[in-house]
Amino acid sequence: MNPRRKQRLMAVSAILLLLSGAVGAMLYALQENVDLFYTPSQLLEGIGKDKVKPVPGQRLRIGGMVVPGSVKRDETTLKVSFDLVDTGPIVTVHYEGILPDLFREGQGIVAQGTLLDATNIAATEVLAKHDEDYMPPEVAAAMKGIKHVPPSKNSPQQTYPAQNYPSQSYPTKTEPDQSSQQPKPATEAKQ
Repeated sequence: MNPRRKQRLMAVSAILLLLSGAVGAMLYALQENVDLFYTPSQLLEGIGKDKVKPVPGQRLRIGGMVVPGSVKRDETTLKVSFDLVDTGPIVTVHYEGILPDLFREGQGIVAQGTLLDATNIAATEVLAKHDEDYMPPEVAAAMKGIKHVPPSKNSPQQTYPAQNYPSQSYPTKTEPDQSSQQPKPATEAKQ
């Protein structure tokens, strides 16, 4: 083999080696950031024909309905825990932070976090659905047969009574304001 061919072979080999290393690094990085979606039943029973269950410490997303009466708030911090259910078992979600405005008992939510043990999740983010009719496709497919519980009239909702705002009356313009009218200039000159 002549030296020129040998040099080309070495260059092509080095490029292929670098490309395969870059692709391998990207796949490894993507694998670390994949969050699988589970329902409470799938979390405890497993997914697929092999019934694969997540291991403690694994990042995941879980979706279900908030069990009415299960929301427990810490009085001094922003820590909240609540139970999620689909068609079977109940899973407890622990979250520290401000919950979305649409978060209510009996509503569907999706929580993202890490699995602590078989029935407890430490959530880093809680998402509430935005209206009664919409549900993410994977949640809707996984939760067929669960009835949505609309919020009752007795559930606490944030209201803003009118007495909290200063009452101001603003003038209505029915007649032209006399002060804004300017006298017309005299256009006729005496001749």
